[in-house]
Amino acid sequence: MKNFIVTLSLMLAFSPVLAENIYINGDVASRCSIVEDTAGRWGNPSANVLTTLPASGGQVPVIRFDYSLANAFYASISTPISFSTSPSLSDSTVFTGVVAVTQTSSSDMSGYQAASTTPAANTRQYALTVAGTTWFSATSVATHGGGNSTPFPSGSYTGIVVASCIAM
Repeated sequence: MKNFIVTLSLMLAFSPVLAENIYINGDVASRCSIVEDTAGRWGNPSANVLTTLPASGGQVPVIRFDYSLANAFYASISTPISFSTSPSLSDSTVFTGVVAVTQTSSSDMSGYQAASTTPAANTRQYALTVAGTTWFSATSVATHGGGNSTPFPSGSYTGIVVASCIAM
């Protein structure tokens, strides 16, 4: 009997093990999308200032958030803190920006601006508590030269507004 158990154990130990991977597949559709509604443009009202304000020749960028789930996402929008492209600058540049709700698809979203938070100096975050669409503006002003009012050199300037859907 002892030999039978040892033999059976050895046979089982060296038997091939069969395994099969069973996959679970699925697709997830985005429940929050971000669309550039209006492109921004710098205006140059004085030698040391670039601004997106229309009164100064600029264009305020407008960002649209479409989201189909309430209480699932934050809209996070950051105004520029530096130029992504520019001529070589000989002096410092100070950036300021303001993000604001400009339009909503539901009056139930009217409290978004008042309830927003500022997790970083140039970032505004909004809890998207009602499913729908919200438009945000992102005004930006770049002042060159600190207190010296050093003029911006001629050339092309690009600043980037970063917009993100963040899961709650």
